[in-house]
Amino acid sequence: MSTRKRQVFSPEFKREAVAMLGKGDKDASQLARELGVKRTLLYKWKDELEAHGSKAFPGQGKRNPQASNDETARLRAENRRLQEENEILKKAAIYFAKESE
Repeated sequence: MSTRKRQVFSPEFKREAVAMLGKGDKDASQLARELGVKRTLLYKWKDELEAHGSKAFPGQGKRNPQASNDETARLRAENRRLQEENEILKKAAIYFAKESE
């Protein structure tokens, strides 16, 4: 008996995945690996979107909102840190440019 947990993806994720598939920048297998889904699932989403348009994927998705919030907070903190580092580098560049004159 398999104890594998079924993943549920939000409609936005599915639409974005289908859009990426449609761009053709990557083959379906590579895109599926990067997104962490099966290749056949990408084609299933594509078919559903083509058949139902804006009414495709009526569910809400059941991703863990706490995990999403944690990731958002982590990314915001990293963004602040990188912006601070960027400002320091800009000031250093100005300082050294003045010194070399």
